[in-house]
Amino acid sequence: MNAGSNELSDQQLDRQDFVDNAIFRLIQSLHPSTTNIGWNIEMIGDIRDRLRKWIVDRNQLCSEQSFYPYIEE
Repeated sequence: MNAGSNELSDQQLDRQDFVDNAIFRLIQSLHPSTTNIGWNIEMIGDIRDRLRKWIVDRNQLCSEQSFYPYIEE
């Protein structure tokens, strides 16, 4: 992200989409019922936050920005 920019780049948006969609696919593949679980960004965000804690904070495998880019305020 460019310093002072208040928009994410296409690459950063692609990364966000990749992470959110991967989490959604995981949810779909893990639940044992035949009930369809629709897109729920609150649930996806909760799981993303847990993953970030393990990947970024605890194991220090990458920066928070590279895991899930966001605009710094």
